[in-house]
Amino acid sequence: MSVLGPRSIMTSEQGFGVRIERDAPTKLHPFRQFFRGFEDVEAVRSLFGRATERVLQNLRVEFFSARFGYMGTSDVDGHLLISTHHLKDSDLRTVYLDVVHELCHVKQFRKHQPLFYPKLSYVDAPSEIEAYRFTADEGRRIGMTDKELREYLKVEWITPQEHRRLCRRCGVAARGRPAKAHRRRLRK
Repeated sequence: MSVLGPRSIMTSEQGFGVRIERDAPTKLHPFRQFFRGFEDVEAVRSLFGRATERVLQNLRVEFFSARFGYMGTSDVDGHLLISTHHLKDSDLRTVYLDVVHELCHVKQFRKHQPLFYPKLSYVDAPSEIEAYRFTADEGRRIGMTDKELREYLKVEWITPQEHRRLCRRCGVAARGRPAKAHRRRLRK
């Protein structure tokens, strides 16, 4: 019995003796199945206003098991991509702030704003500046210090100079040496 849909595209190559399904389905889960209560977070409500319940009800999450990533937002359909390792192993505050950060990207996607700027440094991309500022504000609301926010903003794919620039753009004092990166970039 085939689990392939009516739009299935099976291709074969002469001489290989195999057929490969080229249109594999992606299993998406409801956001609220794994993340409850975000509809009551003031910061999240400020993103989506009266549409908050509907947006979160319709939002989907795709989990992946690679150890190299943490979270991202699809620029194709706006669903979240989340590493099961990050979800399981990272401290709760980091996971919470990362979800808030990605929900800011969901808002940007819904407003048809670009999420990725390949010609700009990560910390210079308008989508990241907005999302990190928003996340830093939420970090302050939950009681984080500038030192803790500096640590949160340190990720392995940015240089120390970029880290200082990101801190400055988020209104986080960039004193002291940045902590070791605690998250890794999602690879496409």
